[in-house]
Amino acid sequence: MKNSDGWDSEYPRPHLKRNSFINLNGEWLCNGHQIIVPFPPQAKASQYNGEITDELIYEKDFSLSDELVENENRILLHFGAIDQVCEIYLNKYYIGEHEGGYLPFTFDISLYIKKENHLTVIVHDRLDLSYPYGKQTKNPHGMWYTAVSGIWQTVWLESVPDQYIKDIKISSHHKILDLSVDVDGQYKVIIPFDNDSYEATFHQKNVKIDLSDYDLHEWSCQQPYLYKIFIETKEDKIESYFALREMTIEEINHKKRVCLNHQPIFLHGVLDQGYYPEGHFIPADPTGYRKDIQNMKALGFNVLRKHIKIEPDIFYYYCDLYGMLVIQDMVNNGAYHFAKDTLLPTLGFKYRNDKIKNIDHRQRFFINHCQQIIANLYHHPSIIIYTIFNEGWGQFNSDQLYHLFKEIDSNRLYDSASGWFRQQDSDFESVHMYFFNRKLKTDEKRCLLLSECGGFVRKIEGHYQAQKIYGYGIAKNEEQLMKKIRRLYEKTVLPGIEEGLCGCIYTQLSDIENELNGIYTFDRKICKVNKKEMKSIAQQLSERIKKI
Repeated sequence: MKNSDGWDSEYPRPHLKRNSFINLNGEWLCNGHQIIVPFPPQAKASQYNGEITDELIYEKDFSLSDELVENENRILLHFGAIDQVCEIYLNKYYIGEHEGGYLPFTFDISLYIKKENHLTVIVHDRLDLSYPYGKQTKNPHGMWYTAVSGIWQTVWLESVPDQYIKDIKISSHHKILDLSVDVDGQYKVIIPFDNDSYEATFHQKNVKIDLSDYDLHEWSCQQPYLYKIFIETKEDKIESYFALREMTIEEINHKKRVCLNHQPIFLHGVLDQGYYPEGHFIPADPTGYRKDIQNMKALGFNVLRKHIKIEPDIFYYYCDLYGMLVIQDMVNNGAYHFAKDTLLPTLGFKYRNDKIKNIDHRQRFFINHCQQIIANLYHHPSIIIYTIFNEGWGQFNSDQLYHLFKEIDSNRLYDSASGWFRQQDSDFESVHMYFFNRKLKTDEKRCLLLSECGGFVRKIEGHYQAQKIYGYGIAKNEEQLMKKIRRLYEKTVLPGIEEGLCGCIYTQLSDIENELNGIYTFDRKICKVNKKEMKSIAQQLSERIKKI
């Protein structure tokens, strides 16, 4: 049986790398049938032919060397993500459990590890809406897609000393690094440059490092400079990286503008939902992320709005590496109501009071999940904006959460309510517009963001299997599609810049199941738009923002 190729060899956590890394992907058993991890059972690449039930029991036998078992190091067991609730057993010993299907988690298994081991993961997934679920449904249709179950990211082991570096956080302001190292005792920082290096030893966990004497470059979409940094203790050593970049909102000629390194930038982006025909919730191998990023950059886009889904860390690393900005959505939980959340707002009823005094378990879980997302993604310079709520789905106390999350991470901007139902506090006036083109204006003292638009369908024979097609307007060929896209940018986006429009997110990067409004087909084999014209639109946007 074929292994999972790149997912086996790719280091799953690029910002905190060690030499010790044992991958547990590949062949497992799931409810007695063979499955290829890290692909979920719904994915073709999983090669799973059993029934997908609400309970999935995964089993894996693996061996460790005598040296690894006998040394005094700890052994950590890492899971990238498991949907939705799981219990972990090693050699019949209960290790722990985890709730929520989008974030990584770790267990120290040192007391239970042997030379020959049997790992059992019991997963419960009823698609419980009290947990974050995004666009998953058991009845795929329209903008709702096939659910994911079980293990869908890399499983791996790591050997660490007794006192090890648990995490680091880095942010930058004018060549000053704010560094936080979660470790007990003294540690050394080494930052190599081309012809020099910075070295210093610290005892406190939170330090500031002044790099103003070094000839360094700021990170940008055109020149995404990344610098390596090494943290060492007597027993442990990790490799990480950082970038020098600042995202701010500044007033320029009486309008609020998004600025990258204090220069106004137009956020020219696409909606990226992260679905793939072979791997379902992940590409067949990590290069699928790289290709998506490079394909969008080749068309002139500089932003991906990662829509209601958290990706494996390697996706964000590639965005850091190639200079692709990311608007990261939080993952919704709670019920969705078509009339309240979509139909009425589309008809113009766009206000809803979301303030409540007593939050319930579902809402507490959402807050905690968002806080974990911010902590897990803190180190990625590509992430510039967090979307807290999308179109009112599960929305509550958005003003309060805006300030709570700002306190946790003030290096990012926050779109409190994308589309509609914004209250008072947000960095953006965020608009969704699909069925008409009009010039956008704002009298409010905040940035205007067209956070969803377009969504025009162009079917490509041989590259879809949908019976019912979903999208926002039909184009029969490339010429008709480009005519619709040009009209959108000429009538709405370009003239909106002088009125304060700071960004536009086109729907979407690729087709997904029944939704055929992608720039690329679902298999990524056909680009539906005219590449030369798309580059021209991007150039016009860039020139227009420079003239403000």
